[in-house]
Amino acid sequence: MSTALYIARRYLFSRKSTNVINVISGISVIGVTVATMAMVVVLSVFNGFSDLVATFFTSFDPQLKVVAVEGKTFAADAPEIVKIKAMDEVEVTSETVEDQALAVYGDRQAMVIIKGVDDSFQRLANIRNICYGEGDFSLHAADLQYGVMGIRLANTMGLGTYFPGYLHVYAPQREGQLDMMNPMTGFVEDSLLSSGVVFCVQQSHYDSNYILTSLPFARMLFQCDGEISSLEIKLKHGNDIANVKQKMQAMLGNKYKVKDRYEQQEDTFNIMKIEKLMAYIFLTFILVVACFNIIGSLSMLIIDKKNDVETLRSLGARDTLIKRIFIFEGWLISIIGAVIGVLLGLLLCLLQQQFGFVTLGQSAGAFIIDAYPVSVHYDDVLIVFLTVVVVGFLSVLYPVRYALKK
Repeated sequence: MSTALYIARRYLFSRKSTNVINVISGISVIGVTVATMAMVVVLSVFNGFSDLVATFFTSFDPQLKVVAVEGKTFAADAPEIVKIKAMDEVEVTSETVEDQALAVYGDRQAMVIIKGVDDSFQRLANIRNICYGEGDFSLHAADLQYGVMGIRLANTMGLGTYFPGYLHVYAPQREGQLDMMNPMTGFVEDSLLSSGVVFCVQQSHYDSNYILTSLPFARMLFQCDGEISSLEIKLKHGNDIANVKQKMQAMLGNKYKVKDRYEQQEDTFNIMKIEKLMAYIFLTFILVVACFNIIGSLSMLIIDKKNDVETLRSLGARDTLIKRIFIFEGWLISIIGAVIGVLLGLLLCLLQQQFGFVTLGQSAGAFIIDAYPVSVHYDDVLIVFLTVVVVGFLSVLYPVRYALKK
């Protein structure tokens, strides 16, 4: 142990001549501890919400999704796509066509996203597990075409799980010019029947906008025969998604993009990352304020140990050694506060995971979950610890230098 660190440790734990210095030192440790604990808990809550949102997508989004880099559609029989379908790691693929349209039922209408899927979609997504109603998930029967809409969209349209008659769907013509004398000629119109069920992903983007239907219906509506918007893929059990994704991307080249579930919902997760970053920045500012207590504690300690400083100088100690003593003093306060804060933060996260003390609402069942979700990511814990140590170290450099000069 170096001389400076040894003396700093003795100063930290020894009783000072003025009792208020001990009190301020304790307050400094408590301030850093509380700020560190808050950072660990808040970041873990954001991680919990992110993991919770990710679970909502698993019933609807595929493990991997191939889309075109340019344009909305690409050829379903392209050589690269055929190779992807034949890969050993692939269990099932589903061709999809997806675009916006206008849905009209009676006197109500809404802009919707029509997603046409083939028959293998049911093997790829656990769609039956999130369907509600007295009917059955079916998209076509002979020449009849069915539509299964999100539960919030059904509510917007004033419909239940089953609606009698036809739901009319309109999409713009892909080619030709619009005749202003007869604007309806600029649209392709077709109708869907109800299959008696609606789906509920518990995510507004899907539940409020999507209508699932058959692939032939979507191709006819959007006039893209032989083309698809995406190829959705489910891998065989045991395959590493990241490795298979990288392999597929190498096979497809620059014309296509392979997306995992997080990339398919990139906007949602980017927003959550930004919110988490903002929370981290604000809590860091609070930490800086807490470190002002360290500055006050060190300033009073330097005054209290003025005679010790003179004695050390008389014994030949340089100003560099004396400066390091008080810098180490402030650093020890930061480290002790950081360690205690991290431990308390992890303890609170564990208790919240086990018992859910902090709830989201007054009544159970008012939300999807009853208590705040918590997920501890240890890289976040490491970042918090390093942040506290660095901020604590930087906060004492100038005050120590200034006080010793005085």
